[in-house]
Parts: sequence; C-alpha cells; structure tokens
Amino acid sequence: MDQELYSKERSASLDLLLRFQRLLISKLYPADCVGQVPNTYSPDLLGVGSLLKKYTALLCTHIGDILPVATSIACTSHRHFAEVSCVVDGDLTGILLPELVVSIVLLLSKNAGLMQEAGAIPLLAGLLEHLDRFNHLAPGKERDDNEDLAWPGIMGSFFTGQSCRNNEEVTLIRKADLENHNKDGGFWTVIDGKVYDIKDFQTQSLTGSSIL
Repeated sequence: MDQELYSKERSASLDLLLRFQRLLISKLYPADCVGQVPNTYSPDLLGVGSLLKKYTALLCTHIGDILPVATSIACTSHRHFAEVSCVVDGDLTGILLPELVVSIVLLLSKNAGLMQEAGAIPLLAGLLEHLDRFNHLAPGKERDDNEDLAWPGIMGSFFTGQSCRNNEEVTLIRKADLENHNKDGGFWTVIDGKVYDIKDFQTQSLTGSSIL
C-alpha cells in the first residue's frame, strides 16, 4: 500500500484495526490460479475466512451495543442527532463498517462459495434494525426517501403528501379492468393492493420488460 495520510482524529488502535481488516480482505480476494479446482479452498484460505467471521462478530457486537445508545441520545433533538452522528462517524461504525460491507459485497461477487463458507454475511444482517432506527432520526429523511423512490409512473400525490384515504379521491380498479388495460398495451401492476402505472418507467428501465 502507498503511504496514506494519517488522520490525527483517528486513534492508532482504530488505524490498526482498519489495516487488519484490509489485510483480511486482501487475503480472501481471489487470485487467478491456473488449474485450481472450482469450489475447493485451501485450509489457509478457510482459516482466513474463519478469522473474518470472528472479526465481523466482534465488530457487530460492539456496533450493536453502541447504536441503541446513540439512537436514544439522538432522538432528543436535531442538534443531538448531529452531535451523535459526528461521534459515530469517527467510531468503528463510520470507519470500519462501511468499508467492510463494500468489501464483503465485492468478495461475494467474486467468490460466493467462499463467502458462504466463511459465514460472515449473516452477522451483518443483525445490524440492519439498529442502523435503520438511527437513520430514521435523520432530519429530512422523508424527503430523501421520496426522492430515492420518485421514478416515473407513481402517482404524484404519493410524494406531495396528499392523503388518499378520502374515498372520493380513490379510484377502485377491478382485476378485469387491469387485465384489459394491459392487453391494450398498458402496464399496470399491483403492489400491496394499490395499482401503479409503470408504463413510463418501462421505457427507461435498463433491466428490460421481462424482469418488470
């Protein structure tokens, strides 16, 4: 590795953990081995995978203890949330976890079998609820969610905050109406009991019509 600038705000122990984490990932990253039998792993490689699992378990245990406390403080006010976010950002949660998640996703795409053997991925799933609770306290969360989900075809009133509970504003669409509309070239779909017109999205989608 090229020498990187050392952050004065980052402790030496945290910097050492980050380097250790990168070392584990680099050992697991698949090399172009000619003649290697697929889905067979050396004992050394499996040992590194086991070490990654133990490391991930310890990291998740620490973050699982920190985030509930951070959430309880951050829910007091927006100012508290900002202060707590700065602390979390400089802790293991903000420094080690993001890079670990990206690295594991990369390893999963390169060698899914080895990552399944290592068993580190299910450990990260336990953090989702804690992270979700903390992120829901962020100011402007609803606006950001709306912008992320705002693709053509969804009703505009869904994002403008207009209530659709008024029966006078709700149009009931029968299953037969939906099938006839789609036979005529339309593209309506049902999600959680609501009908969405995704015809405009179909033309812009990179995944193709078959997946939609």
